[in-house]
Amino acid sequence: MDTTTPQRLWLWPEAAPGPEVQDDFRPSLDLYLVGTDKPRGAVVILPGGGYTHRAAHEGEPVARLFNAHGYHAFVTQYRVQPHPPSSAFFDARRSVQLVRSHAAEWSIERLAVCGFSAGGHLAGLVGVHFDEGDPQADDPIERFSCRPDALILCYAWLSAMNVEPSDIRVPPGEDAEQFRKRISAEQNVSDKTPPAFLWHTSDDQRVPVKHSLLFAEALRQHGVPFELHIYQHGRHGLGLAGESQHVATWANLCCEWLKSMGWQEDQ
Repeated sequence: MDTTTPQRLWLWPEAAPGPEVQDDFRPSLDLYLVGTDKPRGAVVILPGGGYTHRAAHEGEPVARLFNAHGYHAFVTQYRVQPHPPSSAFFDARRSVQLVRSHAAEWSIERLAVCGFSAGGHLAGLVGVHFDEGDPQADDPIERFSCRPDALILCYAWLSAMNVEPSDIRVPPGEDAEQFRKRISAEQNVSDKTPPAFLWHTSDDQRVPVKHSLLFAEALRQHGVPFELHIYQHGRHGLGLAGESQHVATWANLCCEWLKSMGWQEDQ
């Protein structure tokens, strides 16, 4: 395995948007580039961790896997507690814009966002709550679109509609029902949502498989292409699933799916 320390870019030149929190963490993007000799795809990776931490096994190892298939990869070190989840969402969107701002330099042809668990929630929200950028923005990064070309959602937490109200922190002044809908990816799917690859295990005890099923059904209703793989057994948080030869097939299936849509791999 390549142990080269990746280059790191700060997501924000100064203070990041969102409520001010007294800590020293600065959101950033770790770069895993595989050469700019030809146009190629890229994947922004959002590790899970329940918005309390970022699971390391869902970051760099996944980036190296996509590198092995010829794709650039980027791991977002987004804000977690004590920062609110909304700050993580700002960081996820910004990651896409930052990579797009370097697309010509890095020969990036297409860009996917891959998220695990809570990171999958972030990826899903980026896929439904995006904009095309503001050409008049003073910050040049904000001029780029934050819409991904594809979503890769791995045992993702995607819906707040069937969650106990006490488990959702509604921001002061917001209507609880509207807030729950806004943070439920399946409630915001449109015909402009990017194609998606989803995988889950049917006996996941932490994030029920229903989350992926609801999102897939919303995609179907809006005519958005998707591929869904549900494995019979497997605990939550498997990452590349090295402990299960069968579940580990998700990574190659995902890359085959990308290739079927015209994404090129190194042979």
